[in-house]
Amino acid sequence: MIPNYFIIDFDSTFISKESLDELASYSLRKSETKNIILNKIHTLTNDGMNGKITFYDSINTRLKLINATKNDVLVVSNNLKSYVTHSFKRNKNFIKKYSNRIYIISGGFKEMLVPVLADFGIQESNIFGNEFIYDGDKIIGFNTNNPLAKIDGKSQIVESLKLDGEIHCIGDGYNDFQLKLLPSVSKFIAFTENVYRYEVCNVADKVISSLDEYIDFLND
Repeated sequence: MIPNYFIIDFDSTFISKESLDELASYSLRKSETKNIILNKIHTLTNDGMNGKITFYDSINTRLKLINATKNDVLVVSNNLKSYVTHSFKRNKNFIKKYSNRIYIISGGFKEMLVPVLADFGIQESNIFGNEFIYDGDKIIGFNTNNPLAKIDGKSQIVESLKLDGEIHCIGDGYNDFQLKLLPSVSKFIAFTENVYRYEVCNVADKVISSLDEYIDFLND
């Protein structure tokens, strides 16, 4: 049975990469210390996704290690289209059919999400992400007043939407699982096609390795 609404994560779920990590890789492409910095960033990403550090600290520390510009964001946003998760590509028609029921709520940055999701018919009004702060062309920080800058930000966004009916949340991270704690969320589906996080899968209502598997589950 098709739920009334889908709440879907972006990084490592809708796409196979972490968008901020991809921005880091691109912006540091000429740096002699690129590999050292990227290793630090990957560790911070995983620690945030596994709940080992606060989501705010994960974003804040990673951004301080990145020297990115508006043009870098534009280039990476376009590049991310080639990293859409395979099973999401295969089921593009399903996503388009139910696009008005789909909300993308991500700890990633909205500026990089919108171009990718537009190809799947998902309206910008249904996309929620963090926001860069610029000084001229350079990224100097992010909007800390945005709920998604905090670990419980996804929960705050879902509550503010006041959605009625059955809601399924699909994601790979600890902050996705936290949505299961909301009375309005019916099921938390751990998505493992790109990354398997034991801490997340251990508390999920269902674990799926692809969007195909989820669609089969809905049709049972």
